[in-house]
Amino acid sequence: MSSLTLQLIRQPKTAILLVLGFASGLPLALTSGTLQAWMTVENIDLKTIGFFSLVGQAYVFKFLWSPMMDRFTPPFLGRRRGWLFITQLFLLCGIAAMGFLDPVSHLRWMAALAVLIAFCSASQDIVFDAWKTDVLPTEERGTGAAVSVLGYRLAMLVSGGLALWLADKYLGWQATYWLMAALLIPCMIATLLAPEPDDATPAPRSLEDAVLSPLRDFFGRNNAWLILLLIVLYKLGDAFAMSLSTTFLIRGVGFSAGEVGVVNKTLGLFATIVGALYGGILMQRLSLFRALLIFGILQGASNAGYWLLSITDKHMLSMAGAVFFENLCGGMGTAAFVALLMTLCNRSFSATQFALLSALSAVGRVYVGPVAGWFVQDHGWPTFYLFSVAAAVPGIFLLLLCRRTLAYTQRTNKFLLRTEFTSAYRIALRILTIGCLFLAFWLITVILKALTPISWAASDYLLLAGALCALTGILTGSVLDYLALRRTSLL
Repeated sequence: MSSLTLQLIRQPKTAILLVLGFASGLPLALTSGTLQAWMTVENIDLKTIGFFSLVGQAYVFKFLWSPMMDRFTPPFLGRRRGWLFITQLFLLCGIAAMGFLDPVSHLRWMAALAVLIAFCSASQDIVFDAWKTDVLPTEERGTGAAVSVLGYRLAMLVSGGLALWLADKYLGWQATYWLMAALLIPCMIATLLAPEPDDATPAPRSLEDAVLSPLRDFFGRNNAWLILLLIVLYKLGDAFAMSLSTTFLIRGVGFSAGEVGVVNKTLGLFATIVGALYGGILMQRLSLFRALLIFGILQGASNAGYWLLSITDKHMLSMAGAVFFENLCGGMGTAAFVALLMTLCNRSFSATQFALLSALSAVGRVYVGPVAGWFVQDHGWPTFYLFSVAAAVPGIFLLLLCRRTLAYTQRTNKFLLRTEFTSAYRIALRILTIGCLFLAFWLITVILKALTPISWAASDYLLLAGALCALTGILTGSVLDYLALRRTSLL
């Protein structure tokens, strides 16, 4: 193990990956938890504090402007480093500017700056993910993902817990934000020192090309629909287990909020970092498929620790063990999953495709909450956590179906093109597109309903029609993928 650790440390670009991962994670808490704490201390009303959480939507919809960052190249530093430097410069200015304001007197300006910071942070994530995909060869992607996750987690600790402690004990809120802004200077230096990906892969020739070509490229591949389902379902069991973990430990088991906070913020974070690093080290020996399979099984099995907590007596060591094992396995799975997303991206459209795939991977994490709450209320905590173990099985099954396709892509850096059922696939894609349009219209009606007194009776029907069409399209494409695999003897 020591030789593998040295191998990781000696990897080229490791220090730059660590620092740029830190830059990616730093702004998140400054517009969410840390900012909420500042506003709470200043006695801002809860309705306004809740409204500020909307700035985080930039991270969900970043794929909308990612094609522009694929298409256009800044006049300095190249297509990837140029955008990285620009977003970091705006982040530095925005975070520093927040230090000159206070929530009581400058609430509107703080809201505007929070939106700007979140937008620039999401844009930085787009380019950083694309840079990783472009610059890391196949054999370095596992360790590269692990190192960037380490930097990201350290930044969240610095801009979250450390920032709160400094603001409360020593610096005050404004000086703390100035310090956080200053921490971006080493990150900008790392951007200047980072290698720019080679120009062998040209940028899209037009904005239309940047928007449509990534979709044509992805959906023209073998197993495209099954891989989309794999991305959604691979960490579904983990998402279920974590969705109500804090509520479970406090209300379900009976630990105090302070006990849960200490274990989650310290031991949980440490376990996630160790898991990501250890997963990256193991991926130097394992193929991408084997790493995803082993880590995926461990992710599902680790949820059984919470099930044991739900049926045994309350004990601090039991909670610490369950939290540590779950976060350790989750960190390993995250390292392999990020490497998978990088492998699936065509370097010509890496910014757009990574943004789309990462947004898709968040679907389970975002939408399991309401289902989880209903499940616990009707069936109880023990059954819920047993179900979270079972929820990991579909992702493992899909991974087994996609085994040879993933192995081919990792081995050749190319994608198997689809040759079967061309007309049927076109129909499935059109059904999915119609579903997305219905959902887009539903979102517009929800916004209008919130802004105007007009009642939009068709809103629920649009949501139902959109969900049914999208699900029908995805299932149709997945069945066609399976039949194509059988026909081409890839199973």
